[in-house]
Amino acid sequence: MAKLDWRPWPLRVTWALLPLVLGPLLADALDPRDELFRRGVSVALWALWALTLVATAVPRPVTLTLVRIVVPASCGAALWAALAHGAHTNAAVGLVGAVVAAVCALLPTTGDAFADGASYGDERRFLLRPPGAFLLGPIEFGWAIVVAGIAAGPLLLLAHQWVVGAIVTIVGALLTWRAWRSLDALSNRWLVFVPAGVVLHDALVLAEPTLFARANIVSFGPAPAATDALDLSANALGLALQVDLAPPQTLAVVTPGSARRRTAESRSVERLMIAPSRPGAVTAEARARSLVR
Repeated sequence: MAKLDWRPWPLRVTWALLPLVLGPLLADALDPRDELFRRGVSVALWALWALTLVATAVPRPVTLTLVRIVVPASCGAALWAALAHGAHTNAAVGLVGAVVAAVCALLPTTGDAFADGASYGDERRFLLRPPGAFLLGPIEFGWAIVVAGIAAGPLLLLAHQWVVGAIVTIVGALLTWRAWRSLDALSNRWLVFVPAGVVLHDALVLAEPTLFARANIVSFGPAPAATDALDLSANALGLALQVDLAPPQTLAVVTPGSARRRTAESRSVERLMIAPSRPGAVTAEARARSLVR
């Protein structure tokens, strides 16, 4: 009998219950609005909630991107509704419910569950932490572009701003597609345990997914502070893990540059660093697969 995977359930439960805690606040804020606007926004919100609920039930990297865009956006909707309608019990309950759902969507365990949803056979996939520099604006900016690109145009159309709404809808769709692709790339960076060893799947640092064979892995654990290992963590913040190899392995390492001009150089590597979202769980998996000696 398959063991129940508990990791996506906090997100599933909080998102499923969100209409009960956030719905009254949004209804209060929409009540005095134009009928067309109120009905259009209500239909769109219900459709987006249902789509995201289905996404939580089908954990995959692409659905991880979806939930990590939509669920935090509910905090913005709750804040708008609270400011529009004033402080009261519904505002407090709605804001807390949206924040709790957003936290659940951003948990490292949630990320691993969705990344691992694409596994097959005797695989385990673990999500890698985003590059440290990306946390200082690019991720938040990309998220804002997607949210604004999806919402701004239709809201203007519902407010009878036909010409401006049409233009914003078209431009928003183009910007949303580009920003979505960038955010989705972060959901497709994994460390994959396979029977033959471990694979690093990260297009930001390697030209192609690379297998480190079980027989070549000498050690696997927390990186020492003064290590000279090749940093393949994309400068992610937090604890990094170090993999020692013998004999050294040749890797196609991506050199810095724009997305279109990036090239790869071959490097012989004896030690390397990686940064999974949950280094303790990764180390435990390595130990269970006898990769830690």
